[in-house]
Amino acid sequence: MRVIAGKVRRMTLVTPQGKDVRPTTDRIKETLFNIIQNDLYDCEFLDLFSGSGGIGIEALSRGAKEAVFVDKSKESLRCIEYNLEHTRLTDEAEVLPMDCLQAIRNLSKRNKHFDIVFMDPPYECDLEAPVLEALDKSGIIDNDTMIIIETSLRTDIEQWNDNHFTIERVKSYKTNQHVFLSYNMEG
Repeated sequence: MRVIAGKVRRMTLVTPQGKDVRPTTDRIKETLFNIIQNDLYDCEFLDLFSGSGGIGIEALSRGAKEAVFVDKSKESLRCIEYNLEHTRLTDEAEVLPMDCLQAIRNLSKRNKHFDIVFMDPPYECDLEAPVLEALDKSGIIDNDTMIIIETSLRTDIEQWNDNHFTIERVKSYKTNQHVFLSYNMEG
């Protein structure tokens, strides 16, 4: 895996070993960032279920002001820390070694705000809805925040269309998809 574009392009990244982590392929990552490129410059980026940190690092490389990486796996955290040091992006990053719901509460207490939230939870575990609910109650997102969920093609994404979240776009690939949500605080 490597950084596709930006100030640290072509730098290779390490990934956690094992079948529990599925790093986003370079091709899918390139498609995703082509879609969101115009929203990246100077943004605050939240990378939930970070894995190797590849998505947040790509965002920083392409102009995000700051990225917060959240993962509770010790191996993933080692990879994220190594990749941030290797790419010299540590000063623009924060790593939270905890589960996503705990991290959202932590960020809320600190009055953080994010322009883009990306989450790539384990497939078929139904973690998306609780995370969306936590985001809704947190105050760390607003009507201008873009939320992107990477999920399997089998996931029932219509469940996320509710009073506060609206599916704006779905980009499907061979084995997974990116679901782009907008947020309405008033609901």
